[in-house]
Amino acid sequence: MSSSSLSPPASLSSSPLSSPPPSPNVSNFISNPPPEELCFATTPERKYYKKDNWFAKRCLRPSEYWTSPRGLIVPRAGKERIKNEAASLQFILDETNIPVPKVYGAFELDGAFWLITEYIEGVDLALLPKEKQLPVLKELEGHLETLQSLKSNSVGGPTGIIVPPYRITHATKQDSWNLRPSPTKEYVFCHNDLSQHNVIVDPETLKIKAIIDWEYAGFYPGFFEGRFYTRPGPSDALEKYNEKSDTSKLLEFLESLHINS
Repeated sequence: MSSSSLSPPASLSSSPLSSPPPSPNVSNFISNPPPEELCFATTPERKYYKKDNWFAKRCLRPSEYWTSPRGLIVPRAGKERIKNEAASLQFILDETNIPVPKVYGAFELDGAFWLITEYIEGVDLALLPKEKQLPVLKELEGHLETLQSLKSNSVGGPTGIIVPPYRITHATKQDSWNLRPSPTKEYVFCHNDLSQHNVIVDPETLKIKAIIDWEYAGFYPGFFEGRFYTRPGPSDALEKYNEKSDTSKLLEFLESLHINS
């Protein structure tokens, strides 16, 4: 059993009128991982857990991989994506006022990498009537401007992990990238999976409570950040919206900087 963790806050803020449940103790969490009855969803790549004011996700262990008629389903960059999300969330919390969940812990346990964060109440932007989405989209554009003010000369996440947008993974089998840095800070921070389902909104005030799912985030050319949040659906070009795929452009950029080892 191996573990490494980010230090969690001692507790959540409280007021005289309410005392929310304390934030999870990560040391206890490592010793006693959540029971499976707290798992509310499983996919071919992830397991998701929730209790009180915390939310957790982890990658699947090899013994838990799904099978299909084509054979074993091995998740692409399963651990790396969650590690990158943990680092990206903490980076955004430290460097901006963009609303994101607090990070309570990130650690490896028995072959699975875990991320524990604050659970954010609210509704997906996608569930709001179209007329109520306008002020949310305006606020979101402001947060994107803040993201694009963060710059680097190296492509990838805050700790150097390179997890390109998932629309690229469908076009290449390559998961490991060694990219040549730029002489100037020309790359901006991108979320890279900014769909309406990843924007949590207060349905009464129409203010954004959190932007979630930062697994693919990092410093990239600005054109990597597709405007998929302006309509329902995934962060990829859809024919029904007459959108043109940019996958080949993104992949060409990465391949132009890749250094073969």
